[in-house]
Amino acid sequence: MSSYKLKVLLTGAAAVGKTSLVQRFIKNKFQANYKLTVGVDILTKEIEYKPGEIATLSIWDIGGQQRFEFIRSTFYQGAAGTLLVFDLTREQTYQETRKWLTEIRQFAGENIPFILIGNKADLLEDVGRVINQEEAKKFAENENSIYIETSAKTGIHVDEAFTELTRKIINSRT
Repeated sequence: MSSYKLKVLLTGAAAVGKTSLVQRFIKNKFQANYKLTVGVDILTKEIEYKPGEIATLSIWDIGGQQRFEFIRSTFYQGAAGTLLVFDLTREQTYQETRKWLTEIRQFAGENIPFILIGNKADLLEDVGRVINQEEAKKFAENENSIYIETSAKTGIHVDEAFTELTRKIINSRT
């Protein structure tokens, strides 16, 4: 049985819910109060990506603030894959995913596997759709990825996002 140790990144604009996603995934909890990630937080979790196959994820939750841009490049080194997260209620954060993808590929490698994540799905009822779901899907597919909508608050599709990324990474290596 092969056991993988994978460094995965959480990337995307500030306040899109990266820290909330990783907290939900690892501790199965949600905190409503926003706390700025300064630099990077690193958490670890084992994941069963297919029956009987375990990978250990070292999850790097990277600060999305503009002012951290100069130190971010060092975090990308050795990354196996990334979740590229935007906020479903803020169009601007979706627009910025292209810029993020360029940055990720520049520092982590052109072919790094990623999953595009639209987070805060729980707010859509109140806010309505501001991002065209089909367009997001198309963008992801064109970049050899998939698109998943998550909610760190309710936990919907959070485990799936990490599992899909893990599978994508491992499939890209075999």
